[in-house]
Amino acid sequence: QVIVKSMGCVILAPLLNEVVKKAKGLDQYQAAITHMTRTCRPNKLLDCMLEIIEGIDPGAISETILALLPHLQSLLRLDEGKAACVGSTLSALQKQLSRLPVPYTEQQEEADEYGLCRCSAALTVFTEPFVEEVKRTDGNCAATAEDEELKIELLKCMRSLREPLLEAELKHDRRSPLWLFAVEIMVTLSAIKEPLPGLLFFSSLRKNILMDNNQFKEARACLAYLLFVQLITIDNFPAVFHVFILQCNMEYISQLLSKKESHLLKGLALFTKSLERVQDNSLPVSLLDLKSFYSNLRRVLTDCPIQHLRESGLQVFQVFINKLDAEAKHKFFCMLKTSNHAGIESYIIKNIRNQFELSMKWGNANEWFLGTEFISLMTLVLCLPQGAQTDLLRSMDVMESLNLLRYVLIRDEELRTNKDVWEELCRIKEEYLKMLRVCISISRAYYSSELKALREDQKLKAKARDAARPTKLVKSITVRKEKVSNMSPEVQHQVLQSALVTFDLMESLIVRIEEITEE
Repeated sequence: QVIVKSMGCVILAPLLNEVVKKAKGLDQYQAAITHMTRTCRPNKLLDCMLEIIEGIDPGAISETILALLPHLQSLLRLDEGKAACVGSTLSALQKQLSRLPVPYTEQQEEADEYGLCRCSAALTVFTEPFVEEVKRTDGNCAATAEDEELKIELLKCMRSLREPLLEAELKHDRRSPLWLFAVEIMVTLSAIKEPLPGLLFFSSLRKNILMDNNQFKEARACLAYLLFVQLITIDNFPAVFHVFILQCNMEYISQLLSKKESHLLKGLALFTKSLERVQDNSLPVSLLDLKSFYSNLRRVLTDCPIQHLRESGLQVFQVFINKLDAEAKHKFFCMLKTSNHAGIESYIIKNIRNQFELSMKWGNANEWFLGTEFISLMTLVLCLPQGAQTDLLRSMDVMESLNLLRYVLIRDEELRTNKDVWEELCRIKEEYLKMLRVCISISRAYYSSELKALREDQKLKAKARDAARPTKLVKSITVRKEKVSNMSPEVQHQVLQSALVTFDLMESLIVRIEEITEE
């Protein structure tokens, strides 16, 4: 018995190997390990178990953890100075769980090939008695420093918010194993009386949870997502000042929007839910000084290669515009001159028209979309960035600009009654249309010559394919980031023909605008 107590832990590893391999006599091996947890020196046996966890073979992570967890729990419950041991055990376990691939689909979760779902459920069971112990002593006069330390060590469950939960697809209606794991972590935080506002908005690294600042921020970003999007334990959160919560959440939204797809989805969802709580037309212009409010979202709209994420980003973009007050909308639309992206510029011009139309309705007039302030906005809209050399095929926002100008001239009676404002609008219009006409003329001549060259090239290839000369389009034209020369001749022909039709439409709009002005 003395030998087993002093030296028995050296046979723990070979016994555990037999359990993992599910060898014959499995119950006897389990009974032997259970006996060791009752007779071996606890500290020495715990060190041995932690050493085994640290050195787990990558192919046996889940099986080893599932075999060890019940014995670890029994051992720690017998240990009087358990707080530090619980913390070091949680850290070691979560480090290994972070190495397991995260299942993304419902089929992968059901198969649980690498055991992450089973391990997550087992980890929840492992922490239950220690959480209950904290709940029993909380607020009790007899609570000791050891009890407070145990509470702090249990905060290490937040590591799982970063890995694996930040990577996982979590849906309220699916109730997957990882969803239930997320719920248990949120319930644990609530059970140990850890205030969620403190963790999210006022927390620091003073509590030892073994994460650097960036990792801790990602864990809190997932916490914000679970709280405000999935509404887990939302009843425990005093959500009163919605604008303040939006401002605080922007730190986490920016963090998520700068990452990969799984993070982007959570960031967009958190942005949407944070905005939905805010009243329409209420966000002040001062918030636009915080570049985080739109810089990362703009990057998603312009640079993200995944279409459904860009579409989701555009929906959030519109919700954000709706929440701004009139002055903030005006300032935000002024980013038109720096966006350098035709799609965003066209979308903003549509919103300018919507705001102008709203301001024309009785009781909705405001200085930012009527009169002098509106003229300053039109100055930005009616502008060709490269003058006569502007590539109209890339700057398709020109059509939106012309449509807005036509609409304004038809509807705005106030502009016509204010002589100074009307004259300024006419001056801007004249300069813009004059330059646009020159630009259209140059562009039409260029694209016509390219179309002619393409047709001649096709004729030559039809006559003698081996003597075909290269087309002149190779270095000159790009549509939606794809060189026209990389397209088939038929598609090239369609692109060039469409460009010429677009120029005709622009000229017809110019003629109509001048007719309206004369009237």
